[in-house]
Amino acid sequence: MGREQLTLGLLLRLGILLTVVFVCLHVYLETARQGAPAAQASGRPTQSSQNRGQQSRTKQVSAEAEEQDRSVKRRVSYVRTLKKDRKRDEDGEVLSPQCCPPPRPRRKIPRWHIDLEPWAGENHSLEDEAKRFLDYITTPQVSCASLAGEGGAQRGTKGAWAACLDPKYSLSRRIQSKHCRVYSFGLGVDDRSLERSLTKAGCEVHCFDPSLKQPHLQQAEMWLHRLSVDWRDPNPAIVAQRQYTNTKKLATILNDFGHRQVDVLKADMESAEWKILENLLLEGVLESVGQLLLELHLHWAGFEVGGDDPSVVRYWFSLLKELERANFRLFHVHSDPAKPHLFLHKNVLNASSAYTLSWVNTQWKA
Repeated sequence: MGREQLTLGLLLRLGILLTVVFVCLHVYLETARQGAPAAQASGRPTQSSQNRGQQSRTKQVSAEAEEQDRSVKRRVSYVRTLKKDRKRDEDGEVLSPQCCPPPRPRRKIPRWHIDLEPWAGENHSLEDEAKRFLDYITTPQVSCASLAGEGGAQRGTKGAWAACLDPKYSLSRRIQSKHCRVYSFGLGVDDRSLERSLTKAGCEVHCFDPSLKQPHLQQAEMWLHRLSVDWRDPNPAIVAQRQYTNTKKLATILNDFGHRQVDVLKADMESAEWKILENLLLEGVLESVGQLLLELHLHWAGFEVGGDDPSVVRYWFSLLKELERANFRLFHVHSDPAKPHLFLHKNVLNASSAYTLSWVNTQWKA
């Protein structure tokens, strides 16, 4: 009896103890479950969020370290490049490297005047200027193996007007490809042998003569136009008053005709050639010309050319030197022995009053 009571007492105590343990465990779990949302609402990070934050900060620090390493590498490579590019001058001092590319060339703009060459002599005399000028225009600068003139293309042609058909220049190739274009300006010119020769060769020839009665006329496979070249465009009011005369700058004529290039430009302008040549040089129009054939009149200064005689000849010479700087080279010279020997109304060095000169643009590419 006593042993049974003892056994029941032990079981009762064990049951009470287990019940207390279960109750405590339940209370602990409920408390932990309610405490987690509260902690999140109050902004205190839990252990798991802290772990995630530490991981993100670790990744951010590593990323910043990698970025610093890359920047250091870039800086190091840049410094090495500068060291490699540095040069030393003659004294051994290190020259600073160029930081910027060379500036692009500016677009060419028209000039207002040409640059005059130095005087031929200290005395500024007419004789010194005339000798330098005459020596220059009577000395060919390049040779031409074949000339086109009277009777077609003939080697050694001695006519006044001559174009160069040497294969080392572009005109012969342009004729073969049927893309040759010729402009001929003159005032009542009767000698058109060169134009006829180039027309037979296959060139497109345009002759300009303001004395024509019709604006445009096709004759003997050549185009004739009632138009002439000038160093300035006309005043519209004057053009309206003069119905049958029209003069324009060469740049305007090219634009009106839709022509970008001229293989041969021939001009006999009766003392207007100096101002016309000046306009062609100042506006850069000669870049579109392959060969220039020009008759120079020396018996007087020319239209709108002022100054004393030595200054006039100096101006003439400066124009021709500008032409040389534009890559034009003299290949043919002709003087008519029948012309009077007058140089600015004087007999200077027995010079003729008119010379026909032919230049080729050595850098011209169609």
